[in-house]
Amino acid sequence: MSIKIYTTPTCPYCTMAKKYFDSKNIGYENVDVTGDKQAAQEMIDKSGQRGVPVVEIDGNIIVGFDKEKIESYMK
Repeated sequence: MSIKIYTTPTCPYCTMAKKYFDSKNIGYENVDVTGDKQAAQEMIDKSGQRGVPVVEIDGNIIVGFDKEKIESYMK
């Protein structure tokens, strides 16, 4: 399973998403879009959104920290 989380350091929902994956011992790639314009554009292209977090699980995009939707893609 491939998981990527687009985040910013000051976003409380980003922190919640990362803590959720950490609590389940699930690895993920954290992408801080604050100073990385290419990563920010990649996030926008994939999600159509500028807000964070954006969680990508095996190509499936979840905007925001939606635990139910995250869990539905992890089965």
